[in-house]
Amino acid sequence: MSQTLIAALQNPSLFPHPVEQFQVIETHISWVLLTGPYVYKMKKPVNFGFLDFTSLPARQHFCEQELMLNQRLTDDLYLEVLPITGSIEAPQLNGEGEAIEYVLKMRQFPQEGLLSTLQAKGELTTAHIDDMARQIAEFHLKSPKVPMENPLGSADSVMAPVTQNFEQILPFLSEKSDLIQLEALEAWANTSFERLKPLMNQRKLDGFVRECHGDIHLGNATLIDGQVVIFDCIEFNEPFRMTDVYADIGFLAMDLEDRGLKSLSRRFVSQYLELTGDYAGLQLLNFYKAYRALVRAKVALFSLNADADQVQRAATLRQYRNYANLAESYSAIPSNFLAITHGVSAVGKSQVAMRLVEALGAIRLRSDVERKRVFADHEDLYSADVSAATYGRLNELAGVVLRAGLPVVIDATYLKHAQRQATAQIAEAMGVPFLIVDCAAPTAVIEGWLAQRRAQNQDPSDATMEVIEAQLASREALTADEILRSRHVETNVSGDLDTLVADIRQHLPGL
Repeated sequence: MSQTLIAALQNPSLFPHPVEQFQVIETHISWVLLTGPYVYKMKKPVNFGFLDFTSLPARQHFCEQELMLNQRLTDDLYLEVLPITGSIEAPQLNGEGEAIEYVLKMRQFPQEGLLSTLQAKGELTTAHIDDMARQIAEFHLKSPKVPMENPLGSADSVMAPVTQNFEQILPFLSEKSDLIQLEALEAWANTSFERLKPLMNQRKLDGFVRECHGDIHLGNATLIDGQVVIFDCIEFNEPFRMTDVYADIGFLAMDLEDRGLKSLSRRFVSQYLELTGDYAGLQLLNFYKAYRALVRAKVALFSLNADADQVQRAATLRQYRNYANLAESYSAIPSNFLAITHGVSAVGKSQVAMRLVEALGAIRLRSDVERKRVFADHEDLYSADVSAATYGRLNELAGVVLRAGLPVVIDATYLKHAQRQATAQIAEAMGVPFLIVDCAAPTAVIEGWLAQRRAQNQDPSDATMEVIEAQLASREALTADEILRSRHVETNVSGDLDTLVADIRQHLPGL
């Protein structure tokens, strides 16, 4: 039925707009008809367990759900749901009479704008990733919370599909190494779940289980009019969508790492957290990344037909193993450290800290961001009391990140010995190495960076040259003991950052 109807719809006279050309894209659940200016998406009458489109009312309902849910993150992309009337052989779009099918009308965009396509061509930038982090953070912050009486998002509901993954993968495997790896992954998932179960339930109680997107990856994001647009959320399965926000960001982080973009994945997570402040859930990140990787591993196996030849089977197994190995990487015990920056405002500390994020997987904590997040209503953001409380908050968050198994870099001036000493004690208590990154640059460079930052008006810092001059006059030099635990970086010399990263890797080879 669907193929006959799709063929009959390829008639320009049926559409109330010019048709440049017809192109049909088929997925396992949809037919997508491209006309040039608009796209018409029709759901297949299929039942895969996790979705059921077998009845016409269901297809209508999920077309309407797709329209409504995707309008949360897009503007003027998802337009309307239209009935198809007439007959399969002679259909009418939005005509009179009883509907025989429904289509979702969308504005068409060039496929070459997909971020997955840009990535394949080497054109994906940090600006694209930062834009995605901002949009996803804002989306999560305003998305409705899943009520406590709804079982979705509880620890047990989270674990059910994880267990199902292992059950569904096992029959496809026969080689001993694959079976041993799968068994180890299942054991890690089970022990991780028992450890994380109280946190998962607390997250539901605290409102972090929300109506999310459910399918965020580079293939579901595109550039339209130069702006990143995230589309195609999960409309057909509430458990996939009503989940912890970390399940949403974990998917994109995993997708980036699968594409060999580990530095961008790290940047995305750290930027997202700076915007939301949701550091408390960090312990869940690797669990959700491993789950998402194994979903893709399972889907790869599902694509294997019974009559596939040896070459096809080998290719499918390679794809499976790539995802299984990625999932396994999330179970590794990391090498952690706690680093702080030291230097006056506008000296380039944030860029140094971001380099440690991208190169070494650290989470960046910024004093300017946390100061305004916690003390936004305070009369004097830079009073001694607020500054002391800000450093205390940074130390508290550093402990949260380290307990989640991730290294951390605190981006702050740390001009006072007492501030540095208090954070060093956090590292000592957590049993991780402590490093002071002593940042410096010529005054002319600092002045230039400060002017650039103020012109862009995108930095959380309020520093002026007067503030910087006061910092230079009042700063307390590093002690002899602190110098032994520090690395000096001229922030305007790119090679200094390369040396810093290489030095940390030499001392912590697990990074």
